[in-house]
Amino acid sequence: MTSPDVLVRVATARGVTTLTLDSPHNRNALSTALMTQLLAGLADAVADDAVRAIVLDHTGPVFCSGADLKETAAAYASGSVPAGMLGDVLAALWDCPKPVLARVGGPARAGGLGLIAAADLAVCADEATFAFTEVRIGVIPAVISATVLPRLHPRAAAELYLTGDTFDGRRAAEVGLVTASVPADGLDDAVRRWCDSLVRGAPRALAGAKELLRRPGTAELRDDLTRLSALSTGFFLSDEGREGVMAFRGKRPASWVPAPDVDHGDHAG
Repeated sequence: MTSPDVLVRVATARGVTTLTLDSPHNRNALSTALMTQLLAGLADAVADDAVRAIVLDHTGPVFCSGADLKETAAAYASGSVPAGMLGDVLAALWDCPKPVLARVGGPARAGGLGLIAAADLAVCADEATFAFTEVRIGVIPAVISATVLPRLHPRAAAELYLTGDTFDGRRAAEVGLVTASVPADGLDDAVRRWCDSLVRGAPRALAGAKELLRRPGTAELRDDLTRLSALSTGFFLSDEGREGVMAFRGKRPASWVPAPDVDHGDHAG
């Protein structure tokens, strides 16, 4: 019997557990298997008294591409989609009594932005790109709103949610999605400096400080995530959601995108 693929690698050193998304073949998409392993890694880190902080890292050029649309398309027949599990992951990150730091060395899209926002601290490379692409495939950034909207400036949230446009690391820092944006060659130094500071905090005091910082509180967030997960699933299962996912996978415009104007040249009246 073959063992399942390892999609989240775990390493602990000097009081810091690093959970590395390791599914570069699909750009670290949020498959059921990856989210299951991420939840297990988080639980183990929380249970280990020697761990003071947690780093969320990635292999490959992409931090996280969001929902696994291949798995989503295959799941349509069952009437459920893997995006519904994302709420459990975001709640685990938000509730984690130990500080969580996201290291973002490359692009993040959709659900990947929810992971970043759920972390207490996040540092990205200036060159990293971000986008809330949900509306372009007929769905909405429902589940991730529980962690993203408390971070984003309201006007920026409206622009980025509605347009789906791409923005860079510097803009991500300006609008509150990440704590800091640095040149790519300084990313590891920034993570190291923050980890060195975090491990100096007393465990109970760190947990208490996180309780002060949580807005909304744990109970409210979980209630919100339950409602938002159902909303997200409904959009994925809608006609627009199905068309958007299939169009994205087929690398074609979705049916609602207007056809480009045909230029017939200038004509004299």
